Amino acid sequence: MPNPRRTWPALGAAMLLLAACSHVVPIRDIVDNPREFADKKVTVEGEVSGAYSLFVIKYFLVNDGTAEIGVVSDKALPRKGQKIRVSGTVKEAFSLGDQSMTILIEDGSGKGKADDH
Repeated sequence: MPNPRRTWPALGAAMLLLAACSHVVPIRDIVDNPREFADKKVTVEGEVSGAYSLFVIKYFLVNDGTAEIGVVSDKALPRKGQKIRVSGTVKEAFSLGDQSMTILIEDGSGKGKADDH
């Protein structure tokens, strides 16, 4: 019979890890507060509104209904209209005067998940 003193802490740790992995950040929060999210790992989900391959850079746009963010990836590009959940690190792509662009660099760990809804 399993020892409850060992089972409950392990179960609790697994539940916390699952909860941390599933937290989705609204894209508007990232776009409106780029300094707060800079260099932090986040998960966003939404619909792919465009996908582009420029030589060695693969790039797609995700819109969650609150805002849109660009995602740089080394994985196969999703198709336009596809629902996707993607995790990665927030970075400032460029800043020129009052113009700037915040992007998400997708994790290379294979944890980005796409579905066909």
